[in-house]
Amino acid sequence: MISTATNKAMQIGKKVLLATVLMLFMGACNKQLDIKSSRQADELGHWDSYEDARSGLMGLYGLLRAALADNNAHWMWGELRNGDFLSVYRTDLKAVIDGKLNASFPTIDAVTNWRRFYAVINASNLFIERVGGCKADQRYTESYYKLDVAQARAIRAFTYFYMVRIWGDVPLIVNTKEGSFDALPRTSQNAVLSFAEQELIQVAPSLPFLYSGVDPAQLYPNNYYGYNSSQWLNAPVTRLAAYAILAHVAAWQGRYIDAAVYTEYIVNNASKSNLSLVSTSNLVTTLFNSGVNNNYNQLLGFSFNRNLGETTSEGHIEQLTLANTTLYPMSKPLPEIYVPKDSIAAIFPRSNGGTDQRFGVDPASVQQTIYTNYFENYSAAVPVFKKIRVVDGNVGNAGQFAVFNSSIVFTRLEEIKLLRAEALAVLGQTDAAYQELNAVRGVRGLASISPAPSRDLLTEVFAERRRELMGEGWRWYDQVRFNKLKRTNAAFNELIDKGGIYWPIAQDVLNRNAKITQNAYWQ
Repeated sequence: MISTATNKAMQIGKKVLLATVLMLFMGACNKQLDIKSSRQADELGHWDSYEDARSGLMGLYGLLRAALADNNAHWMWGELRNGDFLSVYRTDLKAVIDGKLNASFPTIDAVTNWRRFYAVINASNLFIERVGGCKADQRYTESYYKLDVAQARAIRAFTYFYMVRIWGDVPLIVNTKEGSFDALPRTSQNAVLSFAEQELIQVAPSLPFLYSGVDPAQLYPNNYYGYNSSQWLNAPVTRLAAYAILAHVAAWQGRYIDAAVYTEYIVNNASKSNLSLVSTSNLVTTLFNSGVNNNYNQLLGFSFNRNLGETTSEGHIEQLTLANTTLYPMSKPLPEIYVPKDSIAAIFPRSNGGTDQRFGVDPASVQQTIYTNYFENYSAAVPVFKKIRVVDGNVGNAGQFAVFNSSIVFTRLEEIKLLRAEALAVLGQTDAAYQELNAVRGVRGLASISPAPSRDLLTEVFAERRRELMGEGWRWYDQVRFNKLKRTNAAFNELIDKGGIYWPIAQDVLNRNAKITQNAYWQ
């Protein structure tokens, strides 16, 4: 175990939640879980059965997935602002890209509102307080209870971390008696993150490396809720997922000793969760696919599984990035966002050492054929980013409506190894940092690099994160951490110093709570 250096649960009505469980199991369709209040759960419901506990827990994952997917918010927050993508024709997306986050657009109004996150938190609080009543059902054993409560606490902690990265200080609510966010003032982000960290430290040892996996000590339920390990995969929060969140909490606060400790634990124990570095081919074909059997490499992800009826047209980056290409005909002629050709060439330089399989010249080709793993239609004015492309249905015919099944992946082993390289670089452990960096470079076809007078290790690490994690929602947060460390970008320094790295708070939130004021930068 690591020591740090520093009524119904989720009920929108019983029938709705049970339907949610059956339809999405690892999450919930964002439309089905659309809600008008942060008080999502029915506190007068019963808590007395195995089914009640299962419904409540699955609803937590569903609400969290809905918060991330609604209006493609996960990518609005993490990928578009000051990122590599440009908008083809949507002025609301251009406003986000340009950092004009107080512009008047329905999309921006929606993604600046933290209501959906507090639905997750209120539901988590209710679940933690009430699920013990389900032990009245003999099928709901003590091992189920302990594991489910640990997950709910981890989900709540992750939700708070995610909100702090977006808004800074947020109201901290840890039980149902405290009320909802529209009645409380904001809590300092350090206090919120401290709470989240302590929760994760406490529950991580209570979480398994795999659900329904081999458990000689018999600490966890066998065949958890009737599903085997290949069906659960890494969808619920595992022990390594909890430590991954802890690593990011530490890195966000600049506590890189802790980040190094947590990432070391993940790297050393990756095989226990069936985690491995994936080939470039598997990265672009299976890693983000919710329906692939034995796809354990989503260290923490939120799935849209076709086999469970979770196919949706919204809440996926493909909705923004995909369009017709020579290799993949679609009825949509142009994407909504794209990476310009000059940016692609700069991000994936040919001088990077070896041949970058994500975007580079295929060495086996006679006519200098460019790899299409990340991009297609590179010769056109608007290239198409297709790294994540999990499309359901026949989309090649004009007028067909494309729907998608890709998971929202928060982190995977490659991301953790690069975060570890970042931490080790800051701590001056140069050789170890290069080792982690080169491990990721190697699976992408690039040669190893080593210290040189003209080479800045931290810059190399973040450049590799930019390439490897493109389209996954990391670009903005990486820029914040990098510029906090380097302090060489005057414009970004001003954003950091004046709180401009955070988003404005939706006017709807301000109207409902006189104790909350707008973030100073956006006043």
